[in-house]
Amino acid sequence: MLRTLRILNLSMLTLDHRIDRAQRLIRRLEADAPLLDKRVAVLSPEHQRSAKDFARRLTAHARVELEKLLQEESIWDHNDATPQAAD
Repeated sequence: MLRTLRILNLSMLTLDHRIDRAQRLIRRLEADAPLLDKRVAVLSPEHQRSAKDFARRLTAHARVELEKLLQEESIWDHNDATPQAAD
């Protein structure tokens, strides 16, 4: 039920807001990479690889989602027939 509510809440966000969230997530993951190395240093090599691989996959997934959102935004902007205010 909670997952369904989360999905509904995300679908109600504006496209610009979803793009902003994806960009922030990517920035945070990239900024966290050096810190991740320090946090996992105490783990076994196998666990280090696993944690770093997960972080890389998460970052790659976020980039793919961002690309989809940006593509959706460009399509939406192109097809938008909403009248624009005059200057």
